[in-house]
Amino acid sequence: MLLNQVLSVARTEGVGGLLHRVGSRLVGARARSFRAYEGRFSGRRALEIGGPSACFRARGYFPVYPLLAGVDNCNFAKTTIWEGAIDAGEGFHTDPGRPPGRQFIAEATDLSAVPAGAYEVVLSSHTIEHTANPLKALAEWRRVLTPDGLLVLIAPHKDRTFDHRRPVTRLDHLIADREAGTGEDDRTHLAEILALHDLGRDPGVGSREKFARRSQDNLTHRALHHHVFDTGLAEAMLIEAGFRPLAVEARRPYNIVIVAQKADGRPDAPPPLRFSSPFPSDRR
Repeated sequence: MLLNQVLSVARTEGVGGLLHRVGSRLVGARARSFRAYEGRFSGRRALEIGGPSACFRARGYFPVYPLLAGVDNCNFAKTTIWEGAIDAGEGFHTDPGRPPGRQFIAEATDLSAVPAGAYEVVLSSHTIEHTANPLKALAEWRRVLTPDGLLVLIAPHKDRTFDHRRPVTRLDHLIADREAGTGEDDRTHLAEILALHDLGRDPGVGSREKFARRSQDNLTHRALHHHVFDTGLAEAMLIEAGFRPLAVEARRPYNIVIVAQKADGRPDAPPPLRFSSPFPSDRR
């Protein structure tokens, strides 16, 4: 079993990714963006989109769960391919030793059950790429934040994922999706995905025929990556959505990590902390 896991990581993430994972486990590596801003999360209440996420747990690289006063969660359906069956109500668990948070069943683009300004933090790990209309989603996440609220956005970087053959999405495409009110039934990118998705870096998906069937029923499964990100696009998207990036980090094996604050319109806001990227397309 362990050998199979090692071979899978080596195949999908390369030797560098494998070494990074081993090193992270040995030293408990934390994201530099977390170390820079961890004090800002203590005692705050959070809403996660699409959780729970291993990266936010105590042994994760952005271990914010233990710092927060409580965490509620939103998932798009009562059954997902990641969480299995879930129910709305007081049943969202981030840690067996902590009281559960509330589970919402709602689209990431429609949090109408959540009052404006209800949370001090929004967390999202590897969900924004599954959203057909990211700027619409981010507008909702911004709405439910307090005026000084924080967003932690983690997204996949194309260079080290099965999206590496696809072009990075343009910001104006995301803006056009927002203006057109694009819904989750959108199939604009389906042909591109079926042609360019690297199944060799997605070993759990099965055959190409199985992948095609699942992709064509994406409204049920939500497994497609509608959009493809590098670090620059992720940062530009947040600025367009009314957030001010505080820390921008790209880290192995394939993560973009951005800590941002609900923008207050101050023209003298300092630039974000930037950390060097290990990904070639960012350096270009």
